[in-house]
Amino acid sequence: MTLTWLGRVALYVAFVGAVGGVVNQLVALRTRRRSRSIWWASVALAGIAGAIGVMQYALITHNFSLAYVAENNATFTPLLYSITGMWSALEGSLLLWALLLGAVTLGVIYYYRSDAADAVVGWATAVLFGVGAFFTFLMMGPADPFVHNPATVLQGAGPNALLQDNPLVAMHPPLLYAGFVGFTVPFAFAIAMLVTGRVQDRWPLEQRRWTVLAWGALSVGIVLGAWWSYQVLGWGGFWGWDPVENAALLPWLTATAYIHSVIVQDRRGLFRVWNLSLAIATFALTVLGTFFTRSGVLQSVHAFSSSTLGPLLIGFFFANVTLGVVLLAWRGDRLRSPVGVDHPLSREGLFVANNVLFVGFAIVVLLGTVFPLLYEAVNGGQVTVGTPYFASVAAPLSVALLALMTLAPLVSWRTVDAKVLWGRLRVTAWAALVVVVALVAFGVRRPAVLVAVFLAVGAAGAALRTLRGVFVSARRRGSWRSAIRAPSTGGMVVHLGIVILALGIVCSTSYASRAEVTLARGQSTVVAGQYVSFGGFRQVTSPLLSATQLLVTVDHHALRPAITTFNGRSGQTVGTPAIDSSLARDVYVTFDAVGGNGATSGAQVQGNLPAGSVVLGVTVEPLLAWLWIGGLVIGLGSLASFFRRRYADEVGA
Repeated sequence: MTLTWLGRVALYVAFVGAVGGVVNQLVALRTRRRSRSIWWASVALAGIAGAIGVMQYALITHNFSLAYVAENNATFTPLLYSITGMWSALEGSLLLWALLLGAVTLGVIYYYRSDAADAVVGWATAVLFGVGAFFTFLMMGPADPFVHNPATVLQGAGPNALLQDNPLVAMHPPLLYAGFVGFTVPFAFAIAMLVTGRVQDRWPLEQRRWTVLAWGALSVGIVLGAWWSYQVLGWGGFWGWDPVENAALLPWLTATAYIHSVIVQDRRGLFRVWNLSLAIATFALTVLGTFFTRSGVLQSVHAFSSSTLGPLLIGFFFANVTLGVVLLAWRGDRLRSPVGVDHPLSREGLFVANNVLFVGFAIVVLLGTVFPLLYEAVNGGQVTVGTPYFASVAAPLSVALLALMTLAPLVSWRTVDAKVLWGRLRVTAWAALVVVVALVAFGVRRPAVLVAVFLAVGAAGAALRTLRGVFVSARRRGSWRSAIRAPSTGGMVVHLGIVILALGIVCSTSYASRAEVTLARGQSTVVAGQYVSFGGFRQVTSPLLSATQLLVTVDHHALRPAITTFNGRSGQTVGTPAIDSSLARDVYVTFDAVGGNGATSGAQVQGNLPAGSVVLGVTVEPLLAWLWIGGLVIGLGSLASFFRRRYADEVGA
């Protein structure tokens, strides 16, 4: 009971800190006195940190007096997966969410401490405290992580098998949550700008900085999630348009649109309504995604089990949407732009096209995700929306976006001069054409690949040309640091990362070769130019698991695909793929079946095969590693964008 009370007291402290922060901030706004928001934010963060300390102590010491620990930990769980067990289920994941939100709130308050008297900062701080109070409240009732376990538990159930089979569990969820939580900042400032009526100040560009940071964390989190799925699930793919995957993609799409369109507001005073709407919609979609993953309404390998949070989360979603719509309608007269888009092919015109594509695709993904729920509610039956629906939109969208990435950095604001544009584009266009001709000469014939490569080279050329201009200017001024902190540097690095990622996706999916091969001990075969041989079985046992591994070599590289049974949770059995990865190609091997009488536990048995033989799934995917490299480059570019010069410096630059 001691841990239960310690954890709950820490949550009460966090809740008091968040609610006290709201009250303190509102009083300060009304009386125009100095607020003590840093103190209240520190109290809230300390409370959440204390609650997490209690939970981590219980997990690491395998203290099963907490029901959460008994259900998601075991005496044989390794230290890493004991630590990550905190976000392996619903209640603990909310602790991580609240910790990140508390840290972001304190960071924003400290960052804008010199602007503490500004009403926009005051209202935004109040909103941040309010969101923190809501998520802390969830853990004080319907999602209490510190429920006492009255039963005597000697071993514990342990985490889900898929959550203790790969160290990416330590990185993917925290980064995903950091992205979701980070979008609270532009939402809070959007509400603050609407409440105060100061929609034409510097704050939209300031909030682009925080949005880029959250967007970068979410981008890397999504890529790591794809990598995790690729390494663990055994199907050889990295994105299946799963409903929970879509829930992470939705705010990413609207945030991408916001990051681009707010530049136009800064330069031309356009898109005020649009940008505030995007900031509000992005946060609302994170709440909706939380509803999808934590209410049990969607069936997904990524989703948590059913809970009572559904009505609270969907109510919070609609409350935020309603608040945003009411404030936008109230301030409509102040949001009108005095100018318009002068030419559809000017830079602002291309930004409009960019926004239409991203928001349009977000609507398509949202409809495909919620349609099964709506169909079941209306007709009582079940229906699924699969990959063909999403891919039919994603493919042409990707082509259009690569084209925009090629043109947008090179065109001028307000007008279009064809000669100037061609002068800027000429070298890149010829280089892209030469690359395509070379690929055709080497036997590449697929139109989709050739188009993607042509546009990717064009987009990379536009980004490199912009970066070259930044660094040339910095060299003339004798300050390389100014080049790294220039406003366009981080964005162009992100563009390069997207180009790398896109080429990895296109090449790996277009030229993937999949085969099932049956081999007896000592036999070999060739799959897509890769020499595969089977050397026999090996049994592996430990306190955590027991596994039947296959001794496989791929071009003299040893691989160990397996069927693994994890102790706890009624002995969950999963396939464990093995991957031989290089910059040129991945060879992905799975243990699909075994011949004989089925003595090998967990494997599919095919009695028509000789005893001792196995069926291997072998997938060869060229250039797939560049997808993960592209995600890393995107993350680095996002960091560079966050640490660029502040608004005041840019105005004076």
